[in-house]
Amino acid sequence: MEKIKHSHVAVRDVKLHVAEIGEGPKVVVFLHGFPEIWYTWRHQMIGVADAGYRAVAFDFRGYGLSDQPLDPEKGSFADLVEDVVALLDALGIAKAFLVGKDFGALPAYLVAAVKPERVCGVITLGIPFMLPGPSAFPSHLFPKGFYILRWQEPGRAEADFGRVDVKTVIRNIYILFSRSELPVAGDDQEIMDLVDESIPLPPWFSEEDLAAYASLYEKSGFRFALQVPYRSMGREYAIADPKVTAPALLIMGEKDYVLKFPGMEDYIRTGQVKHFVPNLDITFMPEGSHFVHEQLPEQVNALVVNFLNKQNI
Repeated sequence: MEKIKHSHVAVRDVKLHVAEIGEGPKVVVFLHGFPEIWYTWRHQMIGVADAGYRAVAFDFRGYGLSDQPLDPEKGSFADLVEDVVALLDALGIAKAFLVGKDFGALPAYLVAAVKPERVCGVITLGIPFMLPGPSAFPSHLFPKGFYILRWQEPGRAEADFGRVDVKTVIRNIYILFSRSELPVAGDDQEIMDLVDESIPLPPWFSEEDLAAYASLYEKSGFRFALQVPYRSMGREYAIADPKVTAPALLIMGEKDYVLKFPGMEDYIRTGQVKHFVPNLDITFMPEGSHFVHEQLPEQVNALVVNFLNKQNI
């Protein structure tokens, strides 16, 4: 088995840490969520490379081994969209499949909407098509201790995370986000208080995996991660009547807490999402959690490769 190769690629005002495996003209670019990093795609990269595709995963700006932008607090989803396009240019990739997990779904769909000629197809896991802006997260519909609301408060997550080491932050969020309930803290709690240290990691997430994540976040910290997605998700992304015409696949775990966001399950199940993404297939995985790609990698790989192989590019 060939090894995953690592490099740093100059993109706009930063150098991005890029991981690659596989060869061939058909390229799949993977976009991580939080608290993830390129490594979250370790199973899928090998799966698509074995199927004859070139797999590219990278750490977003401000994450892991990628550079911090000069002014992290000014970051927005527009930066990620421009980075994806610039990375395709830098790697000499005319057109690619984009696979996005969690908030990585937003730049995946936005690139497909604004640069349709660069995208063969879109796969997202855990998040359907959403536009950044006030309507993306109607905060008044959520409990006031909801993790996104807490993390949007300047300084609050920094103080909370600062009580423990980076590895414990990642561990706690992985455990919390693996559950099917919305992560909500009480008035006298912070988000880190929701996970007791006696609770084990999910069976599909090893201590070695945790160490790999922690080593990358120890370098970057959480400054940019709190800005994008959480503190910038209310900022409008300037696009009129967005449509993604590329073929698309949404993979949702039935036990993903995101399905409990007010209105989310209806938006997906009633097909409202197809107003924006008309060529969308939706697959629900009954046992799937928010981290379905790490929890059930063989099943997810089969869905991904089947989708890729169906598209004639």
